[in-house]
Amino acid sequence: MNFDSQTILFYIFALVLLVSGFKVISTKNPVHAALFLVLAFFNAAGIWMLLQAEFLSIALILVYVGAVMVLFLFVVMMLDLDVEHLRNQFKQFLPVATIVGFVIVVEMTVVLVRGFIGSRIPMPLQTPEGESNTMSLGKLIYGDYVFAFEIAGIILLVAIVAAVALTLRRRKDHKSQDVPAQIRTKKEDRVRIVSMPADIANRQDGKK
Repeated sequence: MNFDSQTILFYIFALVLLVSGFKVISTKNPVHAALFLVLAFFNAAGIWMLLQAEFLSIALILVYVGAVMVLFLFVVMMLDLDVEHLRNQFKQFLPVATIVGFVIVVEMTVVLVRGFIGSRIPMPLQTPEGESNTMSLGKLIYGDYVFAFEIAGIILLVAIVAAVALTLRRRKDHKSQDVPAQIRTKKEDRVRIVSMPADIANRQDGKK
């Protein structure tokens, strides 16, 4: 079996991608997991570059590494996860996690086996003459797969709203303004008029 430079690069990127993906789910520190996810994104971008999908490769680095990963780090820091508390409840969720993981492994195995058995090695698709890679991808996304693209956008929007909602919980050590209560404030709640006899006021003036 002959190995050219492109095949060797593919196996290197794939190996680092698998190792970094495993470290994302196995590391205990959430910040370290996010950094390993950045490494996984870079190697996935390298594989897409080998497949002549330059637009997807650059978009993965600019969008996911440059924007989404920054959002992940902000969410991890804002949530202030109690890792020790989660570890104490690990055995409680282990049966359900095992069942879900087994189902995912079976489904991925079926997809991979049906995709690779009896099929040839996939070759990079050639773009039509007179079109760039970006133009062809745009026609597919906003033409044939526009409905799926909009559904993906809605799912991402729901994920962003959920992340913001998780950070809005009330904390005992956190001080914040209650804007509705400030708007409903009346002058009687802030100003108190006290009636004092004139002689007491004069005595206080004399002491001064």
